[in-house]
Amino acid sequence: MKLLVITQKVDQNDGYFGFFHDWLLETAKQSEMLTVISLEVGSYDLPKNVKVISLGKENGRSLIRYVTRFLSTCLKYRNDYTHVFAHMSPLYVILGAPIWKLLGKPIGLWYVHRNVDLKLQIAEKLTDVVFTATPESFRIESKKRRFLGQAIDVDKFKNNLSITLPEQPFKMVSIGRITPIKNLDTLIRASKILKDRGYQVEVELVGASVTDEDKTYDASLHALVKELEVEREIKFIGSVPNSEVAKFYWSNHLSLNLCPTGGMDKTILESMAASTPVLVSNEAYGDYFGKYANELIFKLKDPADCADKIEGYIKNQNKGELKEFLISRVKERSVLSVLIGQIISILEGVKR
Repeated sequence: MKLLVITQKVDQNDGYFGFFHDWLLETAKQSEMLTVISLEVGSYDLPKNVKVISLGKENGRSLIRYVTRFLSTCLKYRNDYTHVFAHMSPLYVILGAPIWKLLGKPIGLWYVHRNVDLKLQIAEKLTDVVFTATPESFRIESKKRRFLGQAIDVDKFKNNLSITLPEQPFKMVSIGRITPIKNLDTLIRASKILKDRGYQVEVELVGASVTDEDKTYDASLHALVKELEVEREIKFIGSVPNSEVAKFYWSNHLSLNLCPTGGMDKTILESMAASTPVLVSNEAYGDYFGKYANELIFKLKDPADCADKIEGYIKNQNKGELKEFLISRVKERSVLSVLIGQIISILEGVKR
């Protein structure tokens, strides 16, 4: 397999895109050669069979220059790749498909998101196969869909510190970009409910706002914290390097993901691998959590139910058993090397 990989950012220290560095490392192990085209490039440490090419966003290039460099790079290195894998990049599938189809290069698109727009609809027509986590994470009915779940580098999140956290305060964390779909206001209100019930709680919100909409939402969260008088309980940490994320799971009793039902969020799997149980409002995890689903899934945007589930976990006398189940589950279903192997195998089977 000689693979052309298209992605948005290569930077092992990036708080949002840093995980994809792990993907490239694993793909390099299972491929003869990788040529990576990225809109933006930061720090990376990849083996010799990986070539990374930036379109220049870090240098402030214009859109026209991005497109021109992208197309010229696809042509320049045409003999260095046999297949194409576009990660969350439907626009680049649209731009590159005429070249790749002319050259006979099979195209695979990875897409895990609830949103369906015109770009995605066009890209689905042009790609040969679509890799996604669940039906909810690619909402276009298509024979090209392959449901592979999500995956992480499980060993990266294994907790070897053997630190026993004190029971008080009860510490919780939510990791990810600060944006409206994360529903962090629900967690803030749930924390207020728990405080009023007499619990000492502390919540770390790890992540940053990116868009103008995000920043408006971020400001509303700060205002809500002040209004509810939970300034001591809620900590806004901001963005952290990808290499530091695991430590936040290890230093908290519980993590929460408040997104609606949809694709499988990798932060949920990270938490499970870190031996930190996670509460979610994404009902797609019902099967994944098995017999613990009722304990770990709360009603979307319902602070009271969220608080009840947190309290239920605090009172749980079998936390060790739950942790072991979650660790075994993520090892069974979400190992990165297995996912990459499946992607490569399916791409190799695409006929022109």
